[in-house]
Amino acid sequence: MIHHLNGKLVEKNPTHLIVECSGVGYFLNISLHTFSKIKDEENILIFTHLIVREDAHILYGFADRFEREMFELLLTVSGVGANTARTIFSSMSPEQVKNAILHEDALSIQKVKGIGAKTAQRIILDLKDKIIKVYPEDVKTEFSGNTIRNEALSALEVLGYPKKQTEKIIDKIISESPEEKIEDVLKRALKNL
Repeated sequence: MIHHLNGKLVEKNPTHLIVECSGVGYFLNISLHTFSKIKDEENILIFTHLIVREDAHILYGFADRFEREMFELLLTVSGVGANTARTIFSSMSPEQVKNAILHEDALSIQKVKGIGAKTAQRIILDLKDKIIKVYPEDVKTEFSGNTIRNEALSALEVLGYPKKQTEKIIDKIISESPEEKIEDVLKRALKNL
């Protein structure tokens, strides 16, 4: 397998890159997430995943290892191919995909074009345990943050604030300061409401 390429960026498009290494130009399929992360520099390092089929060898490129790891996990799900996985990362960041799986948020995954309810549920069912094994340190933070989020939303709802308005504010506070206590999250939220 080709692990990565380190070479000259010849062409950059929202769906593909061409990277030249030692006189050979490699065509890499990419997601919009990778496209947004790749700077217009002359030399780049890009992580890859090679898919060998009977009729073609297809190379996929990723701006970082995390996106490639999530892509490879998605390929293990029945009914999810490379193009579907690439479409997912064109609609969601790898972090958002991971969080949606950990929180069993099938609706977020269903928003991706071509992903139905059954496929979204299968992705969650097949990958949740794998993600917990691969990223155990993230799971503790995610679930503690989720508890604080739910408690804060409930408290503000009791105070009469609409849920849609408070969700955005609470999510922003938790993403900026994931280690904050519930009291501090509520104080900051009330200042912004």
